[in-house]
Amino acid sequence: MTRTGGKWFQKHGTSADPDLRLVCFPHAGGVPSFFNSWPRHLRSGMELLAVCYPGRQARFGEPYAESLEDLADQIADALRPYDDKPLALFGHSMGAAVAYEVALRLDEKYGVQPVRLFLSGQSAPHRAERSNLHLEDDATLIAEVKQLGLSTADAMEHPELLEIALPTLRADFRLVETYDPPLTKIKSPIVAYVGDQDPDCPPDAVCAWSDLTTGTFEFRGFPGGHFYLEGYEFDLLLHIVGHLKDDLRLAGAVRAAGTRQPVPSASAPRTGGTR
Repeated sequence: MTRTGGKWFQKHGTSADPDLRLVCFPHAGGVPSFFNSWPRHLRSGMELLAVCYPGRQARFGEPYAESLEDLADQIADALRPYDDKPLALFGHSMGAAVAYEVALRLDEKYGVQPVRLFLSGQSAPHRAERSNLHLEDDATLIAEVKQLGLSTADAMEHPELLEIALPTLRADFRLVETYDPPLTKIKSPIVAYVGDQDPDCPPDAVCAWSDLTTGTFEFRGFPGGHFYLEGYEFDLLLHIVGHLKDDLRLAGAVRAAGTRQPVPSASAPRTGGTR
């Protein structure tokens, strides 16, 4: 496993010439190490790039992004050296919105279309409820984070850790709560995931991601709350990798035929049920 990828990415993989790269975008307050256990579930030839937003872990002390759009601009530019291979994007919570914006920029600026977007724990931007938690007092913000059920939230009981984590959380909530989505359709297929007990992400609002793609759409529910993926990592990655294997087969067939890769046509939302 390697962990080099510049300041933007923590890279995991054993192949010097991967077949595909899965770019993973953390939640608000999240860090790339959230995805440290994911590479063990990927098949050989798949590389994982975990995004490190400014102001945390190895980038501690750097200024936070001014806006979600500005953050997406910088990440899309940073991905340019990695787009020689098919890219797939996974984003959880805030990361889902960032992944969507990055996909738009990759296509608009560089003509690169991710093979698929996996968007988790986030209502479609035109269906998300507005809040102003980044303007609330510390106690209110902390209570909201604990309510979401992240396993590491107990670390906020320690004053020295809270002093580091709270500014990052507030900065990220500001990005989400001041985000003005363009509601532009992407060409890449979308798979949307959600926990069936997530109070902030009703299934119909998550299925509304289907409005923002001209490709296929699939919905998949899992038992649990906002951070359902911590308890269902194996099942989630099994589903993701299954799609990526299909995407790689399609990409290989297209390359062999010497034609441009087609994007699956739009379809009605397809549901995978709740496991």
